[in-house]
Amino acid sequence: MSIANMDTMSEPVETHRDELLSAARTAVGDEIRSITYFTEDDVEQLYLRDDLDQTADLVGFAENERKGFHAQALYANTQLGDYRFTVRVFDNGYLTRVITNDHGVWVTADSMDIDRFEELASALATILRSFDPT
Repeated sequence: MSIANMDTMSEPVETHRDELLSAARTAVGDEIRSITYFTEDDVEQLYLRDDLDQTADLVGFAENERKGFHAQALYANTQLGDYRFTVRVFDNGYLTRVITNDHGVWVTADSMDIDRFEELASALATILRSFDPT
């Protein structure tokens, strides 16, 4: 497991980097705090707002968010329907995680209306489905 930089992350995410950033910015607006792309093996922060501390434990966050790969399989074929996204609520903001197949994105944001979380998740899922992480 590693923290990737632009030179080591797979070409597909680099090709879709701007698209992921644009989708998140469109849905979240000025409330966006960070955007991070991840797979089972790598994690790359695509954006971090200037006023935030750059010392966040991305590996620790990624380890927790990767549990979603397993959860995605557990929820398959249940009466709840397909897994779509996860929202975590914290004192100082929100984390929205979207996983599609073997890769995902989490976006942190300040407070925002609940409908915008669904808009964000839908836009990111569409992009993630459009490419393979390998």
